[in-house]
Amino acid sequence: MPGFELFGADERKQVNDVLETGILMRFGFDGARKGIWKAKELEATISKKFGCRYTHLVSSGTTALSTVLGALGIGYGDEVIMPTFTFVASFESIISVGALPVLVDVDDTLTLNPDAVRKAITPKTKCVMPVHMCGAQADMDSLQQICKEHNLILLEDACQSTGATYKGKYLGTIGDAGCYSFDFVKIVTCGEGGAIVTNREDVYLKSDGFSDHGHDHIGVDRGADLHPYLGYNYRISELHAAVGLAQFSRIDEFLAKQRAGHSQLKAILAQLPEISFRRVLDEAGDSCTFLSWFLPTTELTQAVVAELKAQNAWGGNFYWFDHNWHYIRKWEHLKQGVTLNALHPEYKAAIMQQANKDFGPSDAVMSRGVSTQISLLISEQQIKEKGEKIVAAVKKVLAAQKISA
Repeated sequence: MPGFELFGADERKQVNDVLETGILMRFGFDGARKGIWKAKELEATISKKFGCRYTHLVSSGTTALSTVLGALGIGYGDEVIMPTFTFVASFESIISVGALPVLVDVDDTLTLNPDAVRKAITPKTKCVMPVHMCGAQADMDSLQQICKEHNLILLEDACQSTGATYKGKYLGTIGDAGCYSFDFVKIVTCGEGGAIVTNREDVYLKSDGFSDHGHDHIGVDRGADLHPYLGYNYRISELHAAVGLAQFSRIDEFLAKQRAGHSQLKAILAQLPEISFRRVLDEAGDSCTFLSWFLPTTELTQAVVAELKAQNAWGGNFYWFDHNWHYIRKWEHLKQGVTLNALHPEYKAAIMQQANKDFGPSDAVMSRGVSTQISLLISEQQIKEKGEKIVAAVKKVLAAQKISA
């Protein structure tokens, strides 16, 4: 991870196709584009590969989430259950449609704890939004059952897990809809881009219009389109889609490289009994963008993190517990309800109440965990060296703790 590490002639060729026509916009200009429709081609490619009826490209994973939440009819007064461990875009998108992000604990899968989801359901709950973090799956069987029992929408934030599967189905295609991110550091990149996938025609058509100012795209030309509802400009460009088209053709190659590196590194770290690993519900379907591992205590984990940094060996490792983009503990802007636009006082208070709840079970997991990124360019020797440095750091800290005790 990520796809930009392997960027070359295929990407340049696809981009040059667009540059030669001069038509950078995904809609209209039919004659001048000379049959070049990169966004449409990538949408068809994704649908075929992932086995879903519809794919709609937008400008980012964030706009994919905002668009599909609107297309699913989620808005003011609705509650959307989401995990404490994710990227900030998850709650940003919920707030963008006026709904309330209801944060609940994660477990050792690093995804939504189904028991915590059940406890969080209220009469205002409309949607459960699992986030398949670091390339592996949430408990989709349990979450599907919960949504079925309570007549809730199941929306998958699969922005970090493009190409991963759960029991033979691609993540993002299992619920009512799913979203992917193709930004610069994702498994495959468009530079900037995202996608909505669904098997529901109504969700697809609404997403298609919402992301282009509410245009219904039924007219003979774009100027004749009607506006059945308000929308926004969340369009992807043909240039970005062209990059993604080349990258997506290599997704199996990327996944194979990640899985090989992941397996090798895990075997090295498994030598230490003090190291345990993330519970992955379908190991064959893990995209293996990260190897996530745990130590027995918070104190030991933080000491190992400090030791790796002291040895200048921390690169490619992430201690999410202290990360202000990915874990509730450091989301001060959300906790304090800081926005540039004024929020209704009751709505702002509700957001802050959700963000300032006690998340002890999540802390207990996240404070003991480290995720090691699997590069597409790293050699077997480099993986061996990385793993040995981690093992050596853990052993050194353990020895020091025994002496001090």
